[in-house]
Amino acid sequence: MADGAIAADQLKLFIERIERLEEEKKAIADDISDVYKEAKANGYDAKIMRTIVRLRKMESHELQEQDALIETYRAAVGLS
Repeated sequence: MADGAIAADQLKLFIERIERLEEEKKAIADDISDVYKEAKANGYDAKIMRTIVRLRKMESHELQEQDALIETYRAAVGLS
């Protein structure tokens, strides 16, 4: 029975850590949102900024592959 109590205590600690991290994640998401709002207020396009942030996370070869596919699709629909 002692093992069950220990396991329950450990589980509770894990849950509490997750909850704290979720709160931190929410606070960070709010901070990021505030930065986008500030940038928008200064005349920048937040949607394009989000795209640039996403692209900067990509590996070079992934970015090149995506660019090639976009160009192929643009040409196929007459946007080139």
